[in-house]
Amino acid sequence: MDQKAWPLDIRVSDLVTVAIVIAVIELNVAVGGGAGAAPLDALSWTLGAVVALPLLVHRRWPRAVLLITFASMILFYLVHRRNISPAPLMVVPTYDVAVAGYLALAITVPMVIMVAGLFAVGLSGTPLVDVLADFLPSFVIFILAVALGEVVRGRRALAAETARRLELAEEEQRSAAARLLAEERLRIARELHDTVAHSMATITVQAGSALHVLSAAHDGAVREALVNIRETSKSALGEMRAVLGQLREGAGAGASAAPALPEGLGLGRLAELRAAVTAAGSPVRVSVEGEPGPLPPEVDHAAYRILQESLTNVLRHAVSGTEAKVSLRYEPDSVTITVANDSCVPGGSPEAGNGLRGMRERATAAGGELAAGPRPEGGFLVTAKLPRQAAPLPERRERPDNPRTGATA
Repeated sequence: MDQKAWPLDIRVSDLVTVAIVIAVIELNVAVGGGAGAAPLDALSWTLGAVVALPLLVHRRWPRAVLLITFASMILFYLVHRRNISPAPLMVVPTYDVAVAGYLALAITVPMVIMVAGLFAVGLSGTPLVDVLADFLPSFVIFILAVALGEVVRGRRALAAETARRLELAEEEQRSAAARLLAEERLRIARELHDTVAHSMATITVQAGSALHVLSAAHDGAVREALVNIRETSKSALGEMRAVLGQLREGAGAGASAAPALPEGLGLGRLAELRAAVTAAGSPVRVSVEGEPGPLPPEVDHAAYRILQESLTNVLRHAVSGTEAKVSLRYEPDSVTITVANDSCVPGGSPEAGNGLRGMRERATAAGGELAAGPRPEGGFLVTAKLPRQAAPLPERRERPDNPRTGATA
């Protein structure tokens, strides 16, 4: 129940604290006499209660409450003096100010009022021994309040510093893990390049050699197929080298650097992709709805790769010569891509392959979604919905620092 604060950060424990302080002050008012003391009357009791009311907001304004209680004690002594100790009223704000890190103020204000009280009582003719005996408990209380506040402040600062160091250690661990992951991916990329690039280069050379020795009398379809083989393998080899180069640059710049996307791989190359797939044996029919417009690079790249993989699956899993229907529907906030075909060879569904998983990952990374599966009337359908705006980066929020320790709260 104490965790729920009322307006001005007042809590139930503050009410209890004020009640206890008022009770102690009233006890002091009742027994506090001495030379020149005002009579014990209704005003004495009222002032003893009123001076404690500022303690209700000691959590929110500790320094102000300490100065107000200091002024209240001075006015109490001047207007309706009773020889009461300032410790019951000022010990709580003194502790709060010490905890807040204002040690000089926590020492100075109680010291000033205690020294003033010593002079005031001493000038009234009270023996010095009696004066020191009366003031010693108040001195001890203030010293303990300041010492306890400083200890609590130090422990809180230590806890904040420990938490900060733990966060830094966790961040370093994450950075090290990301660096190791980037290095492992780079190693895998090099292995993949060395394995596939040789084969792709061999295919390119052999296709070029076949074109060189092919006589003009041969079928034009054979020549066209060889040209497509050569151009496709050259393009794939160039893309692979570009990706490997970006991985190397990213590893050199640090694991936190975001890798750049290959240039030119977007929906602008749909015509080339359509021609290559058509030449490979599957005609591609493209329809566009809505107003085409520029897409963010990551969305454009994901859209191209999804189309590329979908059309590749048509070549691999559909009956030879099956037409692929590609639809691009542009909406104000999204673009929807569908790739459909009418037939699949038995056991040729791409559902169990890695291609669909890769397409879903690309769509999710771009802030969209992808669905794929057999069509009720036969064949296969891939539908991807991608945003036309790049996903916003998460904002980094800084936490305020403690004014004295510099540690995060």
